[in-house]
Amino acid sequence: MLACLLLVAIQLPVIVSVTPLGTPEYKEPQVAIENDGHVYVSYGMGNAVYVSVSSDMGKTYGNPVKVAESGNLSLGMRRGPRIAAHKGKVTITAVYGEKGKGVDGDILTFCSKDYGKTWTSGGRVDDVKGAAREGLHAMAVGPDGTLACSWLDLRTKGTKLYLAISKDNGASWSKNQLVYESPSGSICECCHPSLAYDASGRLNIMFRNSLNGARDMYAMFTNNGIEFSTPTKLGTGSWLLNACPMDGGTIFAGESSAMGAIWRRENTIYYFMNGNDLGELALGQGKQPSATIGGEGDIYAIWEGTSGIISVKLGDPANVVSTQGTDPVVSSSPDRKIVFAAWANGGIQGIRLAN
Repeated sequence: MLACLLLVAIQLPVIVSVTPLGTPEYKEPQVAIENDGHVYVSYGMGNAVYVSVSSDMGKTYGNPVKVAESGNLSLGMRRGPRIAAHKGKVTITAVYGEKGKGVDGDILTFCSKDYGKTWTSGGRVDDVKGAAREGLHAMAVGPDGTLACSWLDLRTKGTKLYLAISKDNGASWSKNQLVYESPSGSICECCHPSLAYDASGRLNIMFRNSLNGARDMYAMFTNNGIEFSTPTKLGTGSWLLNACPMDGGTIFAGESSAMGAIWRRENTIYYFMNGNDLGELALGQGKQPSATIGGEGDIYAIWEGTSGIISVKLGDPANVVSTQGTDPVVSSSPDRKIVFAAWANGGIQGIRLAN
């Protein structure tokens, strides 16, 4: 079952089914929400990408729509489709290869102009064949509908961070821009990047770096997709690790210059919001965290904890919304009045959410 969870106040979550019970094992849900109450949930199963759409603020969902099956799909450990929506135009990106599994792979785009009912193929994002074969990428939509896509790039030796921009719903993409390359030779090789536009149109970028044996999170921003600020390390501690934790966290944004982030360091989830004199805050034990900002400035977070999927509105008690879930994400509408989270519940139970 795929389901959807609206996070509000301090009430216990209400679970809403998105796909029928007994359906195959769907993975890696992502959520896009519009101010008018349309909710889009993308996910993968096998080599296919699907989307489920609600037009009534997540109360009910239509049958899953198969968007694409264009080769071997990168799926699992935060690999999988990404989705964005703007005024009824919906874009999904996914990494497909002829062989897949890191041997080859490119970011392909799929576009809908009718609220997710029908889909066409768009442009390829990476402009060097096979450069995105690691399968880890992020996508975000700006206030004017501009799309940004960032990924771990392997066109040259070492893993680097690249970015491309689309002004036409993903039908075509700009020349790829190098965002960052580590002086150590490679950024963290298997942690997905994260993107978020603020209300002014500034694009915030987060990635896990690899510097002098430390695997820490860094944030930067761009106003034009060409020039980038100097990366800033998030948090006061460092994670000395001779491996990739495969845990990229989430960056989120609100009003102009309002940026927050949630990430894992060792076995603890940390949160940061710029302008907060407290610096980083520890939220609890866990992994694979996601967070967003609500209309009143409230922060909603979800992650895989030791007892299951944990959801919380910061300042309120945390809830265990599933004892067996994975792949948790949380997202808000552009006006931040609607907040939904989703996760994969395993086996034929599919993907779920909380209110």
